[in-house]
Amino acid sequence: MKITIIYGAFLPVPTLLGGAVEKMWIALAKEFVANGHEVVQICRQYEGMASDEVVDGLKYHRVKGYSAPESGLLYKIFDLFYTRRAIRKVPIDTDIIVTNTFWAPLLLSASFNKRVMVDVQRMPKGQMKFYKKSRRLRANSTPVAVAIKAELSSDLHSKVITVPNPLPFKVIDQVDLVDKKKEILYVGRVHPEKGLHLLLSAFKGIDTDWVLKIVGPVDVSAGGGGEQYLNKLKAEANERVQFVGPVYDTQKLNSYYSDAAVFVYPSVAEKGETFGLAPLEAMAWGCVPVVSNLLCFKDFIEDQKNGAIFDHRQPNAVDLLKAAIEALLEDSATRKKMAEESVKVRISHSTASIASQFLNEFKLMLNETS
Repeated sequence: MKITIIYGAFLPVPTLLGGAVEKMWIALAKEFVANGHEVVQICRQYEGMASDEVVDGLKYHRVKGYSAPESGLLYKIFDLFYTRRAIRKVPIDTDIIVTNTFWAPLLLSASFNKRVMVDVQRMPKGQMKFYKKSRRLRANSTPVAVAIKAELSSDLHSKVITVPNPLPFKVIDQVDLVDKKKEILYVGRVHPEKGLHLLLSAFKGIDTDWVLKIVGPVDVSAGGGGEQYLNKLKAEANERVQFVGPVYDTQKLNSYYSDAAVFVYPSVAEKGETFGLAPLEAMAWGCVPVVSNLLCFKDFIEDQKNGAIFDHRQPNAVDLLKAAIEALLEDSATRKKMAEESVKVRISHSTASIASQFLNEFKLMLNETS
C-alpha cells in the first residue's frame, strides 16, 4: 500500500518542537515501512528542513505552515491555508490517507475521501458531521468513539473505529517487580481537574513510610494550575509528599516509573481525558495504576486484575481512593501479581501491535467498494 499522512499546520516533522500525535504517527509510519509499505508524509516546512526528502525510508513533502496563533479563528484560517497547499502534495496513486487536520476531509476530492481515515485524538466539538464522506473516523479510546457517534446518524456509526494509541517508547529493559521502591507516583499536569486534592487527602490519611512523588508542570502556559494552586496543594501535603516539577526527558521519566510501585491518576476531568497515556506508560514499567472511574481508563485497566479503579463521583471518594492505595501498599503479593499483568501493555500497546491494527483496517478500507 501507499499510505499518505497529512500532519497539522503548526508543528514540524520530525518533532523538533514537540507533538505527541506527530511522534506517534512517525513511529507508526516506520512500522508501516518495515512491513513493506510506502509512506508519504506531508507536513509543515521548517527552517533547516528540506522541502522534499527521504529519511529512514519515509518520504517527506513539506509546505508552508505557521506558528500556532492564540486566536481560535486564526487557527482555523491558518489551518485552511496550509491544508490547501498540503493536499496538492498527495500522490494521485495513494491508497490510504490519514489526517487530523480540520480541513483535509472537506477539501479532498470525492475519490480521495473514500481513502481517508480521520484521526480523532480529542473529544469532537460538532465537526464530525462534516466528515461523513470519509471512509473511517478513528477514535483513540471508547469515550471518543461514543462522542463521535453522538454527532452522526446511526447509519454512519460503522465508519467509527477504535484503535488505541501505542506506547510512545519501546520498552526493552526488564524491571524488577519485587525490588521496587516504596514510592507512589503521579505524572501529569498539576491542575485541579486531575484530582490531586483527592490524592493528597487520601495519602495524608494513610499511616505509612511510603513517599508520594508528584511529577508535572505547574505553569499555566504548560497546562498547569499555576503557582497559587501549587501553594494550595503544598499546604495540604505532609512531609512525605515531593513536588518534582516537570520532567520532559523520556529516559528520566521512565526511571520514575521504574522505581515506583504504585501509580495514582485520580482525574476528575469527565470530558478532558480521552486516552490516559500516563497510566499506560506506568504500567509498562510494572507500576500498578490506581485510577478514577473514567471510561477511557477501562480500555486497558481491569479493576483488581492489572490495576484498581475507584469511583471519584461518590461523596466518599477520598475514602475509596485511600482504601485502594492502602490495599496495594499492604499486600505485596497482590501488588506483584497486578504488576505482572500491567507490564503486558508492552505487547498489547507496542508500536508494532498498534501498527498491525491500523494496517488491517487499511486493508478493509481498500476492499470496500461503496
